Amino acid sequence: MRLFQLLFRAGPAALLLVLYLQLGSNKAQENTPRIIILDFQLSRAKDETQEVTADLKVKTELKECMVVKAFLSSNIHIEGGFGFKYTACLCEENPRSFFWDFKTNSSAQIAAVVDIVRELYICPDNDAVIPIKANRFYTVKTLSAA
Repeated sequence: MRLFQLLFRAGPAALLLVLYLQLGSNKAQENTPRIIILDFQLSRAKDETQEVTADLKVKTELKECMVVKAFLSSNIHIEGGFGFKYTACLCEENPRSFFWDFKTNSSAQIAAVVDIVRELYICPDNDAVIPIKANRFYTVKTLSAA
């Protein structure tokens, strides 16, 4: 009987300890910096040429710099500047913006893709990191036919 009384007394203390540990681990996850933050916008010109401008802004919350490659991908074939790939050094204090101008008369799903790559002589002092978890980030927008 005394064994059961001991278990009932330890129960609230154990529950409090588990709750405290759970709350502590949740706060640690909230403070994790985001590796890549993407802001992708598509705008279509109002004239007959149907030129589209894609604007991609890339930021990071990491203290270290990294080498990124940015490019567009689509579910349909698009010619012109759509195929350009940009390589740049991305740092917390130096966000990057990339632009593409291309023509299309049809609807499409367009993805802005950013890869973190291992490439020398892009970042100052060749001091760039590569995240362990993920090295590809993307966002998708729908471009409707005019």
